[in-house]
Amino acid sequence: MRVVLQRVSEAKVQVDGETAGEIGKGFLLLVGAEEGDTRQIADKMVDKICKLRIFQDGNGKTNLSLADVGGEILVVSQFTLYADCRKGNRPSFIRAGAPDMANSLYEHVIERCRLYVEKVEHGVFGADMKVSLINDGPFTLVLDSQEMKFL
Repeated sequence: MRVVLQRVSEAKVQVDGETAGEIGKGFLLLVGAEEGDTRQIADKMVDKICKLRIFQDGNGKTNLSLADVGGEILVVSQFTLYADCRKGNRPSFIRAGAPDMANSLYEHVIERCRLYVEKVEHGVFGADMKVSLINDGPFTLVLDSQEMKFL
């Protein structure tokens, strides 16, 4: 599983010109699943994400978690996180998880986030989405379950 986390002051996702999800201060999570990913992997990724201390405290140090600041989460599915651009000019997506499996994990990530955060919004799996955000910092992290020591 791969997640691009952006600390935002606001973010929203639109589908067909309608807002599907919108948050204020918090995290925009772009989530991609690959074959072999499991709910256990998703649980560990969400646990790690929601406990990250990347908001500034009173001394300007990144020392506060999402819960500490009353933050919100917007989750957007993005299979293109598994693009392979090594050959040619057209990316290959063969590492991306099959749609049924990926959607199931995406829904699970959304539900798991709700264990930590009161407001969790999301996009529509497989839809053509328009995402807008104000990146706070900017502060962007890339988390890959294959590189995490807890897995």
